[in-house]
Amino acid sequence: MNRRREVRVAPSFFAELDQQLGDERGPDGEPSATDFIVLELPTIVEEFASNFDNLPEPAAGVSAARMFISVGRLVGAFVVHGIETTEGIVHLTGIDVAL
Repeated sequence: MNRRREVRVAPSFFAELDQQLGDERGPDGEPSATDFIVLELPTIVEEFASNFDNLPEPAAGVSAARMFISVGRLVGAFVVHGIETTEGIVHLTGIDVAL
């Protein structure tokens, strides 16, 4: 059984999200970073908290790092990168979004 981990979102995650989605919705209804945080981030945090051991490693043998790849409600798809510290806390460090 997987153990539940504490998850924190690093400033780098928010910086990458802001660069990709921006502060405001797009002219054709494209989501803002805030929209993504409100609607998608809770599910992402839950996946890393409850299912970390089953998420794929970004490179074979790098067991402290994991990725969550999914389709989104607001975006076509995304991948979130997280790394577990020696204290057992997972930091979400980056994101790539495909509209």
